[in-house]
Amino acid sequence: MSLVTLLPFIVLIGAMFLMTRSAKKKQQAAAQMRDDMQPGTGVRTIGGMYATVKEIQDDTVLLEVAPGVHAVYAKNSIGAVLDDAEYNRIVHGDVELEGEGTVVPDDASSLTDGGSADEDVAKIDLGKKAEDDAEPKGSEAEDAEVKGSEAKDAKADGEGEAK
Repeated sequence: MSLVTLLPFIVLIGAMFLMTRSAKKKQQAAAQMRDDMQPGTGVRTIGGMYATVKEIQDDTVLLEVAPGVHAVYAKNSIGAVLDDAEYNRIVHGDVELEGEGTVVPDDASSLTDGGSADEDVAKIDLGKKAEDDAEPKGSEAEDAEVKGSEAKDAKADGEGEAK
């Protein structure tokens, strides 16, 4: 066999190696994150529930999902360990405004230069123009208009030509 024949197989094996390696790195990072969990930290489960860690066992975690409500979850079900500021912002609605951070507006109205939108934007007429404005006046246009109206009348009466 020549090298050209083996090249697709080599590329395929190399791609599979790279994909499994990146997946293994992600699994190791997730396991390290779960091992670094401490009681009192906020977490998000893989189902999207936010809770506070109360106790950590070998394979399970006791989470407080609401004040006085505890649930036992598998360690593998923890999707993310959140820092305190992010957990409080999401769960309790705490808003911390940073003085030097950029504030992004909710809508585009504050991005305009201050004039009202009605004055700055020209009105665009999206309506259909009248037929007499669209066609030039003349003998050919009038003949075509008369023939078109006769054809419409004939089809409306049911006497149109069959194809």
